[in-house]
Amino acid sequence: MSKRRGRMADRQRIEALLNHQKPDRIPIWPFDPIGFAALYNKISLADAYVDPEACYVAQRKTSQDFGWVFFPTLGYASLGAWEFGGEVKLPTGEFEQAPSILRFPVEKEEDVYHLKWPGSKDGIFPVAGKFAILARQERLDNEPFNASIAAGGSFTLATNIVGVERFLKWLIKKPQLAHDLLRLLTDWKIAQLSKRKEMLGLEGVLPGGSEITTSNQLISAEHFKEFALPYMKEVNKAVLSLGYKHIFCHICGDQNKNLPYWAGVDFGDPGILSFGHEVRLETAAKYFPNHIIMGNLEPAIIQTQTPENVYEATREVVEQGKKIEGGYIFSTGCQLPPRSPIENVKMMVKAVNDFGWYE
Repeated sequence: MSKRRGRMADRQRIEALLNHQKPDRIPIWPFDPIGFAALYNKISLADAYVDPEACYVAQRKTSQDFGWVFFPTLGYASLGAWEFGGEVKLPTGEFEQAPSILRFPVEKEEDVYHLKWPGSKDGIFPVAGKFAILARQERLDNEPFNASIAAGGSFTLATNIVGVERFLKWLIKKPQLAHDLLRLLTDWKIAQLSKRKEMLGLEGVLPGGSEITTSNQLISAEHFKEFALPYMKEVNKAVLSLGYKHIFCHICGDQNKNLPYWAGVDFGDPGILSFGHEVRLETAAKYFPNHIIMGNLEPAIIQTQTPENVYEATREVVEQGKKIEGGYIFSTGCQLPPRSPIENVKMMVKAVNDFGWYE
């Protein structure tokens, strides 16, 4: 890895960006490194989602070993199914990377109107609660935030509760049923905000969320406008009204046709917007000139290609990111693959250290 030492710690780099200032070097903040951190520290992927202390220590050590931003998180893309009364399977197979859904809470249409809001003892929430307590006990030099609350929309949450294929059919055949579920989930998310603020406060808390199934690979821009956008605006407005200044959002997959609508969502001043490799960084910067852009190395490159390929691909992303005037954070375009070769991850970090300096 590069021997060059900067004048800023990673926490200072992120804080500079949040104050619309340029740091000494592009920060490195891999998206969702939970699984990679677990395996790197000889912890099973399943244990990463049931052992809060092991998960926390693994993320902290991995961020320190590789020299990247530490943002302690415990969640998964299928969130909602287990918490609302369904079932999930913990990752134990060779090709499994996170909990997957075995049974959806909504099996019949009328189940939508009988869903019960989950509490602190449902699904992953007991583990996540203990994890949050551990995380709030310290804040390191590479740790700009040590807690999060849920922001963003309800669309992906709805698909996790109903099933992607069935929910997408509702958009066309039973739109009111889809809206009824989205309304319920949005009300639930907003109802939790004051409780979370009371528990966590404002300092060191980064509200965040992601939308995965709003990708144009699954829905049209018109459906995004009708079924995703209004609920997302509503939740973010409620978050910002509580005094939070910045919202993180991972805009997953090919959402190029949705970007004009995403641009109308309030993410704070500034927000941190993470993109997959399907959206060019210069395109993201065009639509969000006042926000920090994060991304967007294709994760498959890190897992399947050679260290030399990873180094070159990272260099190309970094060179694009350095041109973004509003601020840029290097990251993977989606989850850092848990089984990424360690040498490839080292080369990713080395490329940022070699090419990511502003002075």
